[in-house]
Amino acid sequence: MRRILIACAMLLSAVAAAAQPTLEECRRLAREHYPEIRRYDLIRLAREYTLSNARRAYLPQFALSAQATWQTAVASYPDVLREMLVRQGIELPGLNKDQYKVALELNQTVWDGGKTAADKRIAEADAAQRARAADVALYEVEGRVDELYFGILLLDQRIVQTNHTLGLLRSNLEKMRSLRRNGAATQADCDAVEAELLAAGQQLAEVEASRGSYRRMLELFIGRELGRAHLVCPDAAEPAAGEPARPELALFDAKAEALAAQERSVKASVRPRFGLFAQGYYGYPGLDFLESMMKSDWSWNATVGVRMTWNFGAYYTKRNSLDKLRTARREVEVERDVFLFNTRLRSERESGEIARLRRALADDDRIVALRRSVRRAAEAKLDNGVIDTDDLLRRITEEAAAATARSAHEIELVKTICELRHTLNR
Repeated sequence: MRRILIACAMLLSAVAAAAQPTLEECRRLAREHYPEIRRYDLIRLAREYTLSNARRAYLPQFALSAQATWQTAVASYPDVLREMLVRQGIELPGLNKDQYKVALELNQTVWDGGKTAADKRIAEADAAQRARAADVALYEVEGRVDELYFGILLLDQRIVQTNHTLGLLRSNLEKMRSLRRNGAATQADCDAVEAELLAAGQQLAEVEASRGSYRRMLELFIGRELGRAHLVCPDAAEPAAGEPARPELALFDAKAEALAAQERSVKASVRPRFGLFAQGYYGYPGLDFLESMMKSDWSWNATVGVRMTWNFGAYYTKRNSLDKLRTARREVEVERDVFLFNTRLRSERESGEIARLRRALADDDRIVALRRSVRRAAEAKLDNGVIDTDDLLRRITEEAAAATARSAHEIELVKTICELRHTLNR
């Protein structure tokens, strides 16, 4: 029976621990629940469609056409030959001015100057850039989750301290009322303590309302209800020194790669292209003009060959296009340097704030102990019948302020350490 009770207790403890959400869990849930996460699937699909289109550039291209024309002049026999044939009694009608053709053409690209390869690189680079931009957006969401998470922890500590102060005020109010019944205190003394008790109760209600708002906002981010679960204060270990590993740096790399892919496309646009072609058509006139001059029958005809095309017009804008892309790459490098500079400034500021909070915490324990000792001395006077209501309330308020400041410094220290981790992504 005892083993069963111990097992049940351990199970309940494990369930209770699992019900307490951590900062990392809230970050993960926020990333999974935030609408931006759906962008990854859309980016992947768009990338596959674009690459699929690029791969089909080397597939045979078929084209079906039909035409009917009438022209003012057609190829004809020389006058000397026509007169000679007429003298021999031979009449040749020549080509008709109305001509007809139904054609099927096949084109097969052999080499397109590297355009298809450049298009694939552009598609890959564009998808990578959009994915890295989504990483940055989701990383910013983590920062917003951190603000809410630590805001709730800070409000939790204020609630704990306010309840402690309320307990002290209730205890001293009972003592004051007992002294009043014995004629050692006045009603005004009791009213002063009760008024302070009511004011502390109002503060507690305001803090609880603020905490409720923060928790509801956090629930919207993570997509689940917190219920009565208490948030767990994360570890306060500082990150190791080093260069930041922020997703923005990967975004800058992706931008530079996208511009490099566009440079390859510009260079490919000035190269010649080679391909094979075949055309077959049924119509009039055929390829044998002499035969078509003699009779107006439709015939089957075919042509095959090799084709080379070279667009020299692309040379007119090649240099400017490349210079424009290289300028854009230098702008990306400037953006990277500015980001790294601001990140270093922020990390130095946060490191200084961590040092300040550690020094403050080193004194907070002593301050709280002293304030508690002074408050107990004031309560001892009250127990001995020495009534000084203002001094007692002041001592209680000072102790509460010192304890609140200590709790705030403790939470702010952990929060600043997490902010430094977020700044460096370490």
